[in-house]
Amino acid sequence: MSKAMWGGRFSKSTDEMINEFQASINFDKRMYHEDIRGSIAHARMLAKCGILTEEDRDKIVKGLEDIEQQIEDGKFDFSVDLEDIHMNIEKRLTEAIGEAGGRLHTARSRNDQVALDTHMYIRRQVTEVQKEIENLQQALVETAEKYSDVIMPGYTHLQRAQPILFAHHLLAYFSMLSRDFARFEGVYRRADIMPLGAGALAGTTFPIDRAYVASQLHFEQIYGNSLDAVSDRDYIMEFLSAASILMVHLSRLSEETILWCSREFHFIELDDAHCTGSSMMPQKKNPDVSELVRGKTGRVIGHLMAMLTTVKGLPLAYNKDLQEDKEGIFDAIDTVKFSLAVYAQLIRGMKVRREVMKKAVTEDFSNATDLADYLVKKGMPFRKAHAVSGAAVHQCIEQGKYLEDMSLKEFQVLSPLFESDIKEAIRPETCVKNRNSYGGTSYEQVSLQLKAAKELLASEKGMAEAAREKQI
Repeated sequence: MSKAMWGGRFSKSTDEMINEFQASINFDKRMYHEDIRGSIAHARMLAKCGILTEEDRDKIVKGLEDIEQQIEDGKFDFSVDLEDIHMNIEKRLTEAIGEAGGRLHTARSRNDQVALDTHMYIRRQVTEVQKEIENLQQALVETAEKYSDVIMPGYTHLQRAQPILFAHHLLAYFSMLSRDFARFEGVYRRADIMPLGAGALAGTTFPIDRAYVASQLHFEQIYGNSLDAVSDRDYIMEFLSAASILMVHLSRLSEETILWCSREFHFIELDDAHCTGSSMMPQKKNPDVSELVRGKTGRVIGHLMAMLTTVKGLPLAYNKDLQEDKEGIFDAIDTVKFSLAVYAQLIRGMKVRREVMKKAVTEDFSNATDLADYLVKKGMPFRKAHAVSGAAVHQCIEQGKYLEDMSLKEFQVLSPLFESDIKEAIRPETCVKNRNSYGGTSYEQVSLQLKAAKELLASEKGMAEAAREKQI
């Protein structure tokens, strides 16, 4: 007969290699807190419903709390032979308190138990990811304020397009992160559904009180279908989707950071603490943090693809395939949290070369649109104004100069509508100031964006703190 805790119907033990192959304890042990808290709530519910004596309940609760302390003190030896976090804890509990430990599993299955643990774990991790998002957003706001008057070239197609405020550029990433924060709010809601009580797949014959367990564990909702409860992994796929989009945002920021700190751009300098050198070339200062974040983005996206592929062909209800949800989500969580944390440091530590950026916008043709707009305001149709501006650019290229170098006489040859105020109209500072439409790059609009960003940060912190207070 098998010695496994589920081995009653087996005539021999599982092959040792199979034990190692199917065991999840090496990665799911990080959910020990959720497993123990879920078991304590389950034991209290069983006693409340008269399924378990109060004496057994108290022994179980005390035993589980002792085990949790042992794990946190590093005094708990996990066994691959016991497969997972649930069996490891239950075995130790039974050894410690006797038969009462064996009664804990009444009216539940590992199918709904692991689902419960994972729901609780994802809820907690969502709040931690959101905290790191807030930290990076705060770093972006601080840096945008610090360099609020710096003008840089804005790009399309990686070609200089129009002058913008550097703060405006940073706040674009703030907005992306705000959407990421909101996406994780949705993940939290889908994780905030309690599956315990679904049993293996069909519920239980015992008169349990699922609402009581949900209140003990601070769940807002309870699964209304037992099959769905044990097989649902939507919230994990949603987490991985939100994490992938977040990492794509960080990857885009990484690409720009890598470009900006190159000698070709030289717009910023990263702190020495956030870079590495070369073992051969002594002059090198490599933006490794940005490169690693850009690279790790593919890793997180890969976990999303793996999870989608794992679930796509599964029949209801629980299948062992679902064990494959853990390693990917755990790694994605670690990767996202670490990437956000290091990027907040990098943003706070970088120096902006304002004079280099200023020179860049005075030595290009990013004010050509403003030249056209000037003529439109004088009554010329935009398409004609566009052509005149294009001709001015062509003339400057031919003569090796820029629009600001043209004389009034040269402008008036192209159009009599040009007057002496044209030079002021195409200065980078004027170009920026005049883009005062809502959400634009003007000093006034960016000031409003900074104010709105601070208000949104305060709101996000309030929501995240409320969610964190619910964790047990």
